[in-house]
Amino acid sequence: MNTPNASPLNVDALFIGPKSENRVFFKEMMEYAVSEHLHWRADFHPEDPALVTPVEQHAGDFRQTLYRTEGILRQLSSKLKNTSVPWFSPRYLGHMNADTLMVSNLAYVMTMMYNPNNCAHEASPTTTELEVEAGLDLCRMFGYDPKRSWGHITSGGTVANYEGMWVARNLKTIPLAIAQHEKARDLVAGKSEKELLNLSPSAVLDLTDELKKRGLFEEVRALSCRGVGIKQGSLGKILVPQSKHYSWMKAMDVLGIGQEHIVPLPVDENYRTDVAKMREITFRLIKEGHPILAMVSVVGTTEEGSIDHVDEVIKLRAECERKYGASFYVHVDAAYGGYVRAMFLDEDNRFMDYDALLARYRAEDIIPAGVTWPKHDVYEGFKAMAEADSITVDPHKVGYIQYAAGAVCMKDKRIVDLISYHAAYVFEEVDEAEGADTKVVLGSSIMEGSKAGATAAAVWAAHRLVPLNIGGYGKVIGRGIVTADWFAQRLASAKPLTVGRRRFEVRPIMHPDFHMVNFTFKEIGNDSLEDHNRLNKKMYEICSYASGRTYTNDFLTSSTSLSVEEYGDTPWHYVASRGFSRAEWDKVESVYILRAAVMTHFLRKAEDFDAYWEQLREVFAAKLAHIVDMEDKTGADTLIAA
Repeated sequence: MNTPNASPLNVDALFIGPKSENRVFFKEMMEYAVSEHLHWRADFHPEDPALVTPVEQHAGDFRQTLYRTEGILRQLSSKLKNTSVPWFSPRYLGHMNADTLMVSNLAYVMTMMYNPNNCAHEASPTTTELEVEAGLDLCRMFGYDPKRSWGHITSGGTVANYEGMWVARNLKTIPLAIAQHEKARDLVAGKSEKELLNLSPSAVLDLTDELKKRGLFEEVRALSCRGVGIKQGSLGKILVPQSKHYSWMKAMDVLGIGQEHIVPLPVDENYRTDVAKMREITFRLIKEGHPILAMVSVVGTTEEGSIDHVDEVIKLRAECERKYGASFYVHVDAAYGGYVRAMFLDEDNRFMDYDALLARYRAEDIIPAGVTWPKHDVYEGFKAMAEADSITVDPHKVGYIQYAAGAVCMKDKRIVDLISYHAAYVFEEVDEAEGADTKVVLGSSIMEGSKAGATAAAVWAAHRLVPLNIGGYGKVIGRGIVTADWFAQRLASAKPLTVGRRRFEVRPIMHPDFHMVNFTFKEIGNDSLEDHNRLNKKMYEICSYASGRTYTNDFLTSSTSLSVEEYGDTPWHYVASRGFSRAEWDKVESVYILRAAVMTHFLRKAEDFDAYWEQLREVFAAKLAHIVDMEDKTGADTLIAA
């Protein structure tokens, strides 16, 4: 691995900026990227003649083709400028998007022109190596041993989650396949099917090592689910928090496990998995004889940004192994929050002691006085990620890298053998002499086929410039965390907004675990939850792309609904805190909220944020006035009771 630049990092120099402040450098490097590629083409076998002559280039149809090309690009530019979402601006507080790193944009463009396909090494001799390096960067960040682990780039968190469950599913069936093979069954002699389905992931992988020594691995693998399929419900349950991303439902469908085998884990009022209920459900399933295929923790829930108690999941698995001889696979869905683990690492990739971490935050002004982060349970959750079997993470979220860049990391790379394929016309064997023990053939070991090598280059370049530790990504991510904390504090103490004779109050759902801040507006004196939901839905409609004026809007956000169907009674905690009755909650069973991932890097100075907040209060008041005015003009069903 190349050592990332250890010199001091200036965060403002990493991005183009909300007002294109770094435009000169960006344009210079963009021109460099294009020019280098053009020189590369021109210098390839200079003895070859030019195949397009000046005479041909001046022909009428040639010029017309260029004019048409220019016209189409101008048309596209107009569409993009008119309707695209300005993620780069602090005025956008919605989805997990912000300004992207200049180096990743430039690396992507530079590489894109070479058009490498990371499915096959022969089609991407450079970028395949970059992808492997970038994957190991992420493994190190999560505390995995780079000599034993494996990671790679995916199109996003959905595919990464699929791969996590793909390996978990295949792993679960290997012991059963061993028991069926005449020459291998002695490895599991005396074990019942129940015992085979409850082996730990490491124990199963140790069995695969023995199969390889005997030359039986391929034969046994053919008897696993990848060869003969799975019997409905035969592998057990998958325990997933209620806060899960919808990709988990799709994964159960795609992998043939069946959605009915998902067991939802209730979440507490902070939208983290409820530890007591998780333990209760797990022990009940084991006592009823159900094997557990996998348990999922979420580090950065999509709707609330909450950090699950990964440490409690790891403790629970150890307890189940000790007390009941029952084990299961642990996957962490950290698509949103995975990169935040860099906030806890020193320059030697060591996970820092809690008190030392806080001291360094203060000393380097990464997290200033008045902001308490991380909460101790959040710290423990991030620390325990090193014990998970696999982890999903999205560089295109808190890695500040452009789409599409997801990733999956696996603690023990032996597990890749359970899913790998080989086609001689695409893939190349890795020579033992070249270090086969440290390499995995990329194309045959992933769910996707053709994939852009430019994405791998973008992630690799970002990691080289911005180290995955407290002095690199820690400084970048820390800015958003601080701004989110300030934003939540201001919402929690904000004075009512007055519109005519009506007054409105805005409050956060809870204090954020890192930088997702959810909040709602409520008209003071109106205790109808339906009116509350309509008000916030209207606020979303006029503060989002739905308004039809994305680029000229003065504030943009996103939204979601927290319902009984998805979260049980958990949202009631907030509903009650806003003064709504239990009868209202039982009738409506859903609360509509505004959702803001505060990822901007440009409001870290207290004076800048103070000015921003005052301006935002004026925007909020103007939006509410617009809603009230529209009610008065329509005279239809009132949005809010007067």
